[in-house]
Amino acid sequence: MTAPITASRFSHPEETWSKRFSCDEYIFGTEANYFLIRCQDVLHPGMRALVVADGEGRNSVWLAGQGLITTAFDISPVGVDKARKLAQQRNVDVNFVVADCDRFNWTPAQYDAVVAIFIQFADPEMRARLFSNMMRALKPGGVLILQGYSPAQLEYKTGGPQDIAHLYTEELLRDFFSSLDIRELRFYEEVLKEGTQHAGRSALVGMLAYKPE
Repeated sequence: MTAPITASRFSHPEETWSKRFSCDEYIFGTEANYFLIRCQDVLHPGMRALVVADGEGRNSVWLAGQGLITTAFDISPVGVDKARKLAQQRNVDVNFVVADCDRFNWTPAQYDAVVAIFIQFADPEMRARLFSNMMRALKPGGVLILQGYSPAQLEYKTGGPQDIAHLYTEELLRDFFSSLDIRELRFYEEVLKEGTQHAGRSALVGMLAYKPE
């Protein structure tokens, strides 16, 4: 299994991710994240969805396949090219954008759903900006779906950063998203089979939260 990127290797993030995506395989697989699929009851055709840093497109393509009007961005043009190919193979339309988390056009109150799956490349400073933009982009009544690793993941080394500052604790998430109605915040362990990068027993957190109307 390929070793996960650590924080110290992110001095040139576009170059780093494009190098990792420059292979024929989809390194995180082509199927949607398990926690996202479990949240499908709150997702409905016609909703506008944004997928944050979706890499090779597995989650945005799945959302589009469920009938959502989907936008996704990623810093890597190589990853976005692969995402476009996946969307074409699945015969779905996704608005793909090449942008980093600070330069993406975060239009206020634009989306019914914002999806953030394993975006833990973000250090605490970037994470604060990113989380704020995600909440701002949600429409009142919109839903935020987040999946990540908890600090216990450092013991497993089956994916994600090896820097505890990048991992999610309950206190961190409840504090930052205190303005949202958190319907689910679950810490659990599960065996992931998401390509070569998320493979094996993992310490996970899943959050489902709504922006008040």
